[in-house]
Amino acid sequence: MRKYTGFLMAAAAAVALSAATARAQDLVVALAGPITGGDAAFGEQMKRGADMAVKNINAAGGILGKKLKLELGDDQCEPKQALPVANSFVQKKVIFVAGHYCSGVSIPASAVYAENNILQITPASTNPRLTDEAKAKGWTNVFRTCGRDDIQGVVAGKYLAEKFKGKKIAILHDKTPYGQGIAEETRKNMNAAGQKEVIWDSFSKGDKDFTAIVSKMKQAGIEVVYAGSYHTEVGLLVKQSREQGFGAQFLSEDALVTDEFWKISGPAGEGLLMTFAPDPVASPAAKAVVDQFKAEKYNPEGYTLYTYAAFQVFAEAAKRADSTDAKKVAAQIHGKAFDTVIGKLQYDNKGDVSNSEYVWYIWKNGKYFQM
Repeated sequence: MRKYTGFLMAAAAAVALSAATARAQDLVVALAGPITGGDAAFGEQMKRGADMAVKNINAAGGILGKKLKLELGDDQCEPKQALPVANSFVQKKVIFVAGHYCSGVSIPASAVYAENNILQITPASTNPRLTDEAKAKGWTNVFRTCGRDDIQGVVAGKYLAEKFKGKKIAILHDKTPYGQGIAEETRKNMNAAGQKEVIWDSFSKGDKDFTAIVSKMKQAGIEVVYAGSYHTEVGLLVKQSREQGFGAQFLSEDALVTDEFWKISGPAGEGLLMTFAPDPVASPAAKAVVDQFKAEKYNPEGYTLYTYAAFQVFAEAAKRADSTDAKKVAAQIHGKAFDTVIGKLQYDNKGDVSNSEYVWYIWKNGKYFQM
């Protein structure tokens, strides 16, 4: 009896050792974004995209014969969380990070990834500084699947100058790298097209009361407002504007691509215009994956598919490199093209998508539609 018991214990130990060995052979990858906090709606989009991508990559045999193990990093869209989250990935021996969402987090985190040879592909951080500074410092590991604010700002600035010529325009931002960055690019391009703003002003991310800035715009007779910020702040700004009888046309950007915006703004959000890339859900390349999400009763809005695409780029580049080393994988991304769920992504030598595009959307009856 003792011999049999000893045999069972030895067998169990062997199974445990085998499982531990298998786990050690997994490729550890990560998703970083606002899993909690005011921007958690976007963290949910990103997590859904990452989960589905890892599931499908593993079902297809993994990468170079190894399965992916996904780690999560919750930065709450707070710059002060950038280094703790990035360093936690270093400790977990992560080789690839899809993230972050906010530019103000992606930029400082990128230094940690560069120092530790970790590939970073953000699905959502659009501030040009991210890849411009990486290029200037000789880092080769930083990429996006989204566009840049200096492209989005051209679309917004020209539109404001052409469609609202002669109108009194206010441009606002929330002082963050993203919000201020896109507002500055929009302002620059609007000015270059011959239209000057009446008000250039700011508030702080996290503000709840916009009474003062709304009163200021009312007194100045503002007819059009462009706001560079996130869905919570813009939603509150629009709602409080309507409550104070301020009926200006509002325009904003791609941080509003979530149904959560309407939950905050309510009917006050009706008619708001915003820029975002052509609807990836409608792309034929996305149909199979979109059907998978819909089978789970989830709408892959916003940055869901952009996150999925980040994993596709990493997986294909690793296959081309026959390696998961960040430098070798990066060499297979720069200047190369990738077929993804959001279409073909053509990369330049900075890590940007050179063929990115922005179009206009309008909010109607609680949903946003491409114009």
